[in-house]
Amino acid sequence: MKSKRERTDAEPESGEIAILLQALDEGYERKAWHGPNLKGSIRGLSAEMAAWRPRPDRHSIVDNVVHAAYWKYAVRRRLTGEKRGSFALKGSNWFTLSLPLTESTWKQYTALLDAEHRTLRGVVASFPGERLRLIAPGGKVSYVHVILGIAMHDVYHAGQIQLLKRLQIAI
Repeated sequence: MKSKRERTDAEPESGEIAILLQALDEGYERKAWHGPNLKGSIRGLSAEMAAWRPRPDRHSIVDNVVHAAYWKYAVRRRLTGEKRGSFALKGSNWFTLSLPLTESTWKQYTALLDAEHRTLRGVVASFPGERLRLIAPGGKVSYVHVILGIAMHDVYHAGQIQLLKRLQIAI
């Protein structure tokens, strides 16, 4: 049995790609000093809690989850040059989701987020290190900044979800 510190064959030992993978992992599902990550912030939530909005014109937890899944897909597309149109849902950025939200649909959305993270992580793990400083197509920033940005995006939305959970308890 491997210890937590032992690396897997899929992870490089050092370098920028390793640091980027660490940032992605801590923002999404690995324990981090900053507090809850994105996956941890939605762990154990019911569909009812995920669909709750503080006001009708504000985003819910499920909105944040689908939005985060979409942007993992969008970043992967930038890294690979893949064409638009292959995301699991029609639309982009913030989606109009059907309500009421069932437990089954909530699980599908969280599975979509997990699948998009795994696919993005795989792309980053095999991304050529020598291309990290190049400007990503359609943008003004380098690939390294795009990858760091999606890791920070997860942490940002984890914080929003934590706030939405606390607001539900307070009301």
